[in-house]
Amino acid sequence: MPAPDSAPRTPEDSTDRLDLYRPTLDDVDGLHAILSDPRVWEHFPSLRPTERAQTVGRVRRWMAVWDAVGLDTWVARERGGDRIVGYGGCSVLPGGVWNLGYRFAPAAQGRGFATELSRRAISRAEAARPASPVIAYLLEHNAASKAVAEKLGMKLVHRGPDAGNPDPSAVRLVYAFRDLADTELAAALH
Repeated sequence: MPAPDSAPRTPEDSTDRLDLYRPTLDDVDGLHAILSDPRVWEHFPSLRPTERAQTVGRVRRWMAVWDAVGLDTWVARERGGDRIVGYGGCSVLPGGVWNLGYRFAPAAQGRGFATELSRRAISRAEAARPASPVIAYLLEHNAASKAVAEKLGMKLVHRGPDAGNPDPSAVRLVYAFRDLADTELAAALH
């Protein structure tokens, strides 16, 4: 039997099939196995962290935002399980816009976990800051993320070049539940 990805602790929240935990440094190895897997970065390979230290930095940022804001990225495990299957949640961007994001291990993809986690994250973000819009910021060729955003009831509010992407043909999409003010769209495009 494989070793668990971290010591057992109480979930911060849960869905029907997922236990959602605030991240800790105990989660780094399990998260790095997902983050460093090229299969989960097919839509933006240059962002894939290859060094464990990069994952440590990311987890530390998530922990700091949890401490400051009270909500950010969760570490996801199947209900009652030890193995990390993914991560995700709503992160507040400069300008106060919530950005919905997630990533799941290849073996956990296609099972509806992204939609399930996203619904819970949106609910929590809207309760925490009701005036702040929730957006999904994704690349046009990421059909799976586009499908999740649409399944959640979000609509396309922006389509344009993806500034800073090494692929000059990349197109960035922004989905939201409502039209965004110019300042909100600017925050979404950071």
